[in-house]
Amino acid sequence: MRRGKGMKFVGDSRIVSPELREKKLPKDYSEYPGKTEAFWPDFLLKEWLVGAVFLIGFLCLTAAHPAPLERIADPTDTGYIPMPDWYFLFLYQLIKYTYASGPYNIIGVMVIPGLAFGALLLAPFIDRGPERRALKRPFATGFMLLGFAAVFYLTWEAVVNHDWAAAEQQGKIVEGADVEIDQEAEGYKVYAGQSCINCHGENLEGGPAAPPLVNLDLKPEEIKEIAHKGIGAMPPDQYQGSEEDLDKLAEFIASLKSE
Repeated sequence: MRRGKGMKFVGDSRIVSPELREKKLPKDYSEYPGKTEAFWPDFLLKEWLVGAVFLIGFLCLTAAHPAPLERIADPTDTGYIPMPDWYFLFLYQLIKYTYASGPYNIIGVMVIPGLAFGALLLAPFIDRGPERRALKRPFATGFMLLGFAAVFYLTWEAVVNHDWAAAEQQGKIVEGADVEIDQEAEGYKVYAGQSCINCHGENLEGGPAAPPLVNLDLKPEEIKEIAHKGIGAMPPDQYQGSEEDLDKLAEFIASLKSE
């Protein structure tokens, strides 16, 4: 029997040669001067500086132009013109169009925005090229420009077509007028007896569902007409008393003027 007979040599494929191991190791970023940088502190410091500039600019803008305040919200005022914040104006304008409102409201609220934001979310997965220049990444650049143009156009249309004068008058805060209320007057007794006090308040100062009744630029005849026909959230035929008492009530309300 010869020496070494029956001996076999087995190689293990899990052992990586030194040459292959060196090729798989990532190269040091210092080999690419001007193209790469250290995350800390170079890259992170730049991000902090850019964020600080935008934060300071935003604080200056809020200090120069405070947020406007309007009157107390009145859900019964169907004539009020609502207006969302500026970053939702493009959606506000979108649901005004024929095929995005009314019976097609689901298209303007969910379908179109869902497709648009879905395309933006899928852009990095569709265009997976290593290039960083915008011209060499057509899909990502095209989606970004299309989304920006659509949001800019819809926001512009919402601002231009909104009735700002009417909205300012509806949302205007009316300070309480210094008017002395004579609760012993006959007109006030009619006012309290007709349950007007439940909506307009004890001192006719108004409430969440009704406007104040002091300093009205109305004549007694106009007040009587409103009592019969109604106005705004006030339904018609709200007054159920006699015409004689209505005359007293109208004269009383018309006489409530600040000195």
